[in-house]
Amino acid sequence: MTLGGYLQKQGREAVIWYGGLGLLSAQVARNLVLPRAYLSIVAREIDTIGIRSVAVALTAALFTGMVLALQSAVNMARFGAENYVGPVVALSILRELGPVLTAILVGGKVASGITAELGSMQVTEQIDALRAIGVNYIKRLVVPRLMAAVLVFPLVTILADAVGMFGGMLIVVFERDVDPYLYWNTISYWVVLKDFLTGLVKSVVFGAIVTLIGCYNGLNTTGGTEGLGRSTTATVVQVAMGVIISDFFLTKLLLFLFW
Repeated sequence: MTLGGYLQKQGREAVIWYGGLGLLSAQVARNLVLPRAYLSIVAREIDTIGIRSVAVALTAALFTGMVLALQSAVNMARFGAENYVGPVVALSILRELGPVLTAILVGGKVASGITAELGSMQVTEQIDALRAIGVNYIKRLVVPRLMAAVLVFPLVTILADAVGMFGGMLIVVFERDVDPYLYWNTISYWVVLKDFLTGLVKSVVFGAIVTLIGCYNGLNTTGGTEGLGRSTTATVVQVAMGVIISDFFLTKLLLFLFW
């Protein structure tokens, strides 16, 4: 295949993928207001997405906060500003690292699991069976997962933010001999509510993006078990790219609106 043919093929597949994801998003938005909420499924998905994934997010947040404090302390010590490591760590985690890392780590795990589950149903024709008996499979399979994700992602992000800042405190106290009271006092002075809310808004959007990508790839899986493997692998990559790219546009939007 020539380079032109390859690029044309990739471009066509990208248009089909983004178009299909947009159509699924529109279907989900319409079904959100339809009756029967499948609350038992929402509760099950909250357990799957949140409780079983929280350890991954908190471990990553702890070491991210520690590394960030180490790097900041070494460089800020050159300017005699070592006592201000706390606000640097807090702002970086609250605005960016907390929601983004949580979305990539938890999202990759959750979305690949959703793709595997729905993809298995697709290749074994269970979704066709649901359609045949008149079940709204979007309302039954996609909407509960989306509702659970937009509820759980902000909660996990809040925990990750707290653990990340705690990790930063451990470093500045035990490695740099900074008073812990000073660490938290400078954070409370420089960090404002909108810094915290910015991260929460991002986490809600990331939760929706992660779930929609996982569901779309699962519902469009073809090729049996081999195709299921391809869909699951593609989901992990697409979730990471989706979170990073959407983070840029969300940051631009939030800065424009609130700063």
